[in-house]
Amino acid sequence: METARREHTVDSPRRIRWRRFVVGGFIVVQLGLVVRAYEAPHREFGFHMFPEASTWSADIVRVTHDGRREPVDRSWAGYSWNQLVRTRGLSSPWRTHHADAGVTNQLAFLGEALDWVAHNTARDTETRFYEAVVTTSHNGDPPEQVILRSVERTLP
Repeated sequence: METARREHTVDSPRRIRWRRFVVGGFIVVQLGLVVRAYEAPHREFGFHMFPEASTWSADIVRVTHDGRREPVDRSWAGYSWNQLVRTRGLSSPWRTHHADAGVTNQLAFLGEALDWVAHNTARDTETRFYEAVVTTSHNGDPPEQVILRSVERTLP
């Protein structure tokens, strides 16, 4: 009877091992989330007390099947960029924006938005793909340009 009670006390060796295992597992999971934050494009768990002082702007065009390059700041086939893409600071990309969560994060969101627009503009029968020439300035460094391209659309 004495040994049965001893196994369930607060300081029993079994409970001590179990607590160490739980605490160790918690720490490993937290460290894994921190490491993932720096490798993921959106940095979900990568909070920085002092964010980047980076900016970005993009010239986005529709490349048609005959090679024309039409800016998306004008409406096309009944669509408007600002009506299609309203999230994560992506409206009016031709204006300079602050990259709230970093340039890498903003580029990832813009690339996903280009693909989303390519997949969800069924009335548009001219556009082959969307292309964005993005000008970024990372923490006051000289401007750099990156070209993003949507998936190629199949035209009817």
